[in-house]
Amino acid sequence: MVWWTTLIGSVDRARRTTLTFGFATAIGIATVGPAPAEGLTDALVKAYQSNPQLTAERARQRATDENVPQALAGYRPQLVASLGVGLQQVRNLLPGNTFQSDTLKPWTIGVTVTQTLFNGFRTANSVRVAELQVKSGREALRNVGQGVLLDAVTAYTNVLANQALVAAQKANVDFLTQTLDITKKRLDAGDVTPTDTAQAEARLSRGRADLNAAEVNLAISQATYAEVVGNPPGKLSAAAPIDRLLPRSREDAIGIAMKGNPAVLAASYDVDVATTTIRVAEGALLPSVTLQGSASRSRQADSTLGTLGTDQASLIGQINAPIYDGGTAAAQTRQSKELAAQSRSVLDQIRNQSRTAAIGAWVSNEGAKIAVSAAESEVRAAEIALQGVGREAQGGQRTTVDVLNSQQDLIQARARLIGAQRDRVVASYTLLSAIGRLDVQTLGLNTPDYLPEVHYHQVRDAWHGLRTPSGQ
Repeated sequence: MVWWTTLIGSVDRARRTTLTFGFATAIGIATVGPAPAEGLTDALVKAYQSNPQLTAERARQRATDENVPQALAGYRPQLVASLGVGLQQVRNLLPGNTFQSDTLKPWTIGVTVTQTLFNGFRTANSVRVAELQVKSGREALRNVGQGVLLDAVTAYTNVLANQALVAAQKANVDFLTQTLDITKKRLDAGDVTPTDTAQAEARLSRGRADLNAAEVNLAISQATYAEVVGNPPGKLSAAAPIDRLLPRSREDAIGIAMKGNPAVLAASYDVDVATTTIRVAEGALLPSVTLQGSASRSRQADSTLGTLGTDQASLIGQINAPIYDGGTAAAQTRQSKELAAQSRSVLDQIRNQSRTAAIGAWVSNEGAKIAVSAAESEVRAAEIALQGVGREAQGGQRTTVDVLNSQQDLIQARARLIGAQRDRVVASYTLLSAIGRLDVQTLGLNTPDYLPEVHYHQVRDAWHGLRTPSGQ
């Protein structure tokens, strides 16, 4: 029958369009076009360089670095200069019940240097706490960096998948439109009934609704891409899984995650912070030794009595031993111990979560491989089924609704394949993130790696200066 030959030609063209635009993009076969396409690595580089969440976390880490010079200040002398100027009205009673009045103009200038020699090891332990906070913060920064890169991968593949789905739905609408046109002509010829036409119209309406939903999802994914990467998506090139970077077994994934997941490492450093904070609190119960040197000069200007002045210098050592402070130091020590216990429980929790995440990511990645293979088989079978239904319809053994149902099965199979291919890529990157290796060096991104150690060494031993190393 001519009507089926025309329609199946449309199906073949739609299938080729969908495969070229959708599946090739989703599974990693680059398409050729006049405009250069943005690759996944390009998107990852942009996100790594300019994502606001990541840049904010870097600023937080730089602020954390400043805890170390603040703690080191406890080793350094404190220098204070003072200047006092005033007016003093004087009235003296002299022999013979006479009075002498005058206005004095006293002034004093001095300098005091205080050096702490011992404070119950609080300075040393405070420095240790600050350094551990820096290490914990670096792991937290690395964790945020992994999250941003994974968000970029997800946003990128979502755009690719939704572009492919829109193309598939457009091809479906074209198929259903031609089906309706042919059905109307066959109705005029008396080959079908009005029911067939109504069924074709209903399927076309559904197809247009599905196309609209796909276009909405594409617009949302494009907005998310711009939020994460920093610019709207243009023409995107292929995205492929990264199996070569992944562990070979589930046990390997768990072992690597326990040692390298940044969330686990950050929580481990937090335990050390809390433990050392106990010693800082206990230091308040120990004696302190300070050495203070001062020099001053004072003068009183009096036009009648002359000028009186004093020059003074002193060097004083002082030992303070706390006897009772109302229970503050004891309460702070007990509080620090409870916080340390909390941090150990949090570490156990995060280790369990990381183990679960590694297992889940491994299983999801393996499952995604199977899902892609199954979806590809489903698409091939659905295409064969549509061809067979068409031939049977041509011989009068099938109706128009049978053809429409078979086409619907095919479009759903293609949508599942596109989704499975998208999940396959995301699952591989998710597994790399779960084991703590989703970073610039592992991925080989063409951008300098942000090194928080650089800022740390710039400010660690700074004795003065209000400007940051970046000039703020």
